[in-house]
Amino acid sequence: MEIVPDGRPLDGILVVALEQAVAAPLATRHLADLGARVIKIERPGRGDFARDYDSAAGDGMSSWFVWLNRSKESVVLDLKTDPGRRALDALIARADVFVCNLAPSAIRRLGLEPGHLADRHPRLVACQLTGYGEDGPYAGRKAYDLIVQAEAGVLAVTGSAEAPAKAGISVADIAGGMYAYSGILSALLQRERTGRGGTVAVSLFGALAEWMSSPLQMVKLTGRAPSRTGARHASIVPYGGYLTADGDEVLLAVQNEAEWARLCGDVLDLPDMLDGRYAGNQRRIGQRDEVERRLAAAVARLPTGELLERLERAGLPYGSAKSVPEVAVHPQLAPRWTAIAAGDRQVDVLPPPVRHSGFGPVLGPVPALGRDTEAVLAEFAPTPPG
Repeated sequence: MEIVPDGRPLDGILVVALEQAVAAPLATRHLADLGARVIKIERPGRGDFARDYDSAAGDGMSSWFVWLNRSKESVVLDLKTDPGRRALDALIARADVFVCNLAPSAIRRLGLEPGHLADRHPRLVACQLTGYGEDGPYAGRKAYDLIVQAEAGVLAVTGSAEAPAKAGISVADIAGGMYAYSGILSALLQRERTGRGGTVAVSLFGALAEWMSSPLQMVKLTGRAPSRTGARHASIVPYGGYLTADGDEVLLAVQNEAEWARLCGDVLDLPDMLDGRYAGNQRRIGQRDEVERRLAAAVARLPTGELLERLERAGLPYGSAKSVPEVAVHPQLAPRWTAIAAGDRQVDVLPPPVRHSGFGPVLGPVPALGRDTEAVLAEFAPTPPG
């Protein structure tokens, strides 16, 4: 990959991460992608417990850990001991960014509150990820992804009319990690202007509540909550899967009246549905059952190949529900898989989805537990002579 002489945006930035699980490691891995040096602090024993979520890449190398921790250095510190704590303090004193997602009570017990750290180290960006925030009635609660999805209402809008379902990926953790990442970048930019770092506070609940803004706004504005509609859309018709004459499911989505006209007129041969009775999404929503029944019948008359050819000619969006193995070999992804080291084996990973014109991402190895402890401590916290 081509690298410009100026390097990557975060070259020279030191990130110290007292992190575990998903949210904070995702944020810091994205920083590492941009060139930051990320030193990951792990507990003695098994380290980050995400290492053992599965054993897909060998001992201590779960599929989760591989995804979240490439390009980092692993340092084992026992923070219950004076040497361990002194080493952490020495690292923080040299860091540009400190990220922590321990429970608020543990952070207070260790004296690592972001505000205190920012006061001691004015150029430090101190980021804290919590479940529900540092205050409020839920501040002391433990928060894992499923719990936050439930509390933020994701289960209320996901699944079928008969049963709720959680999102199949860790959306609360991912949302929190991405807001932490963007917050850290914003704080570093502000530091360039003011010379001071400051604090970044992100909660998983707050991040997911932001992603729930559309249904929350509907409730605030109308008093009505959207219903669970499976793979369909709560407020757009048509938007979902339909079976062809061959029994294949094809997903259709209409976003405007021009697309609706092409779907009914050019693809499904339903010219009578172009009159005023179905004009506008709100009218279609009001007659959802009839509209869905007629669309399903029209799609069911067409072989899959003919339907896809018509959709292509009409320039309409469509797709099919891929299995995870099918996505792994998806033609859009296949060229992007890149091999890196994870322990004693090679694994394929996806680079970040953002592409820059002048540089590529760092795609370094996934560290074994404590691989860099000795070297990092010799650099940042050497044992005093005598």
